[in-house]
Amino acid sequence: MSEQTYDEGRRRNLEALLLALADRIRELHESGTLLQHASELTRLIGDVRSELFHYEVRATYDTPEIAENRRIVSEAKKKDEAEWHPNEWNPDEEDDREW
Repeated sequence: MSEQTYDEGRRRNLEALLLALADRIRELHESGTLLQHASELTRLIGDVRSELFHYEVRATYDTPEIAENRRIVSEAKKKDEAEWHPNEWNPDEEDDREW
């Protein structure tokens, strides 16, 4: 289960990676050497990108209990929806029935 969810420690690590990248970009920009460190930034961005991907996938993972709850709610909603059946009536047809 631990590989399917994103725990608090890993979440804090991702936040630290994002902040470190932002700090490094600011630092390089202030020193006027931002583009001279493109390979370093590419590596850092790759690390952050990979971890962000794992976060997105794991944070949206439904545990079996959550998936079952979603199924129950979905089925309940379907039962409440009225079924609409079109009739064969056409407004251009005359209705000769007497009331």
